[in-house]
Amino acid sequence: MAESDPGLKRRKVERQKAQRWGHVSEYLAALYLLVKGYRVLAIRYRTRLGEIDLIVRKGDLVAFVEVKARIAEQEAIDAVGYATQNRIRAASDVWLSKRQDAARLSRRYDVIAVLPGRLPRHFANAF
Repeated sequence: MAESDPGLKRRKVERQKAQRWGHVSEYLAALYLLVKGYRVLAIRYRTRLGEIDLIVRKGDLVAFVEVKARIAEQEAIDAVGYATQNRIRAASDVWLSKRQDAARLSRRYDVIAVLPGRLPRHFANAF
């Protein structure tokens, strides 16, 4: 019965499309940060506590970046709520715990808004 539900199939297709757009947005954000002089250390870093979209480094600074593809800039910023921030912080602690040079690294939490027809917008130290 659920297999023949056209609404279910449509939602599944829409979810897959959104997921693909999210992955493309992460790669666009990574390229944007490369141009700004960052080195990309990880894309979609997964832990049991959560996922970090991008981990980038510039000198002794490591930025844990949440990428949001939205129609408007404010929507992207607002989409990174308190629970998301806590998940990223917890996952960043896991990542740092595996680094021998963690003690000398500064950490920062950024958001990149990927907007249609525009360059990504980087909000450093967003949370």
